[in-house]
Amino acid sequence: MIRLEHIGIAVRDAAAVASLYEQLLGHGPYKAETVEREGVRTHFIQAGTAKLELLEALGPDSPVAKYLERRGEGLHHLAFEVDDIHAEMQRLRDLGFTPLSDEPRPGADGKLIFFLHPKQTHGVLVEFCQSVDAGS
Repeated sequence: MIRLEHIGIAVRDAAAVASLYEQLLGHGPYKAETVEREGVRTHFIQAGTAKLELLEALGPDSPVAKYLERRGEGLHHLAFEVDDIHAEMQRLRDLGFTPLSDEPRPGADGKLIFFLHPKQTHGVLVEFCQSVDAGS
């Protein structure tokens, strides 16, 4: 079963945005994590059955920094959790989609991930993710 796992939000100042959501929701991030390979620091905030993921660029060449330059702060992606990420990637390829990577790769929060380009999804970057065991 596919379910909304999190909403990624590109931000320039994660501390300021975390403070805003703490006021709005009554609590701030429960976890922050650096994903060097993606050039991003993530901050997760629980929001009911899904999470918010604040994405902060680690440097000017990171994909998030480039996104912020082009589009500014705001919605970056929607992430959907699946039971079998490899099967889901193949299913989407069979439907004519082209994932942005050849294979799922490690992401934040103990997930394997892959993305579909916004040009194929009506302007929204879509992520698919699967939780993996710490030993995987």
